[in-house]
Amino acid sequence: RWSPRPARAPAATRPPPAATMSTGLRYKSKLATPEDKQDIDKQYVGFATLPNQVHRKSVKKGFDFTLMVAGESGLGKSTLVHSLFLTDLYKDRKLLSAEERINQTVEILKHTVDIEEKGVKLKLTIVDTPGFGDAVNNSECWKPITDYVDQQFEQYFRDESGLNRKNIQDNRVHCCLYFISPFGHGLRPVDVGFMKALHEKVNIVPLIAKADCLVPSEIRKLKDRIREEIDKFGIHVYQFPECDSDEDEDFKQQDRELKWRIRRTATL
Repeated sequence: RWSPRPARAPAATRPPPAATMSTGLRYKSKLATPEDKQDIDKQYVGFATLPNQVHRKSVKKGFDFTLMVAGESGLGKSTLVHSLFLTDLYKDRKLLSAEERINQTVEILKHTVDIEEKGVKLKLTIVDTPGFGDAVNNSECWKPITDYVDQQFEQYFRDESGLNRKNIQDNRVHCCLYFISPFGHGLRPVDVGFMKALHEKVNIVPLIAKADCLVPSEIRKLKDRIREEIDKFGIHVYQFPECDSDEDEDFKQQDRELKWRIRRTATL
């Protein structure tokens, strides 16, 4: 028996389809289409994905890191930088003679290189201080270095106070590796003066240079002596921060091992 078909409701009164939201892609095709790219962008919509948004923006922009190396000549500063970052920053360097070293004053040299690892970009700046500690009279030879650090703070403050803060370059010194000679009996006056002048401005990491030329007992005595003198003169060196309670257990174990290696009687 034939019966009339019910009339379809007008579009204006028709109920809208149920809204759905998904954090993952349900279907994947072999070739990316504009629709797929839009679906990927939807993963970063909403305040619940704020950590992913910050991570994505930071990785896309890259990071800046400025490392200063200081210490007298011949302690292996260049060799350590090459070993850490697997790059030759001093290929154009000219070796000075003994007479030229005597007349040389403290300089500030910057070497910049772009490093990329697993998609993360790093703009590494190495600040070298040739001529430091090489003169006969080293009184206040750290003054050009402290002036340079202060200038970077002032420049960054001016950039932050300006109107265009989008493309600010952070040239502040984030860490300083200070090389201590292994042939002395502790810290020299120039070592104490340098670290006291910069310890409130830069994270200082003291290193016993060429420690492999000493036997374990000599290393133990020298390191204990340096620790005592650092505490005696009130020098603040870099300390590993405490881990948050929500960190991974592997990261906590690595942090404990690093702190233990600093406290134990071994090379810095």
